[in-house]
Amino acid sequence: MSIYPTLRYDDAAAAIRFLTAALGLAELAVHADDGVVQHAELAHDDGVVMIGTRRGGDTFDTGRAVLYIAVEDADAHHDRAVAAGAEVVMPLTDQPYGSREYAVRDPEGNVWSVGTYRSKVS
Repeated sequence: MSIYPTLRYDDAAAAIRFLTAALGLAELAVHADDGVVQHAELAHDDGVVMIGTRRGGDTFDTGRAVLYIAVEDADAHHDRAVAAGAEVVMPLTDQPYGSREYAVRDPEGNVWSVGTYRSKVS
């Protein structure tokens, strides 16, 4: 992996709880000062997303984003997200390009699309 998406959250600790519970991401590292997450790395398969707490005037503030997670079983993943209270913004859908997908919005407005499509990098 050579590209690492990075997101800033007002409450990064709450985002980590949501992303691990609803989307099944795993904590690789969480660095916090006085309970404020400065840097965290969450993984899914061989992918990593970096997360930190939004600070005023931050050059690296990301605003809102849309990210995609490739999974083997979109239906089971969807059921997990719904059981964890995720807001579904696109129901399970069979796409014309062969992917089965759905999407949820995290508590701070980022959209996480999840599906069976996987890019092929040669």
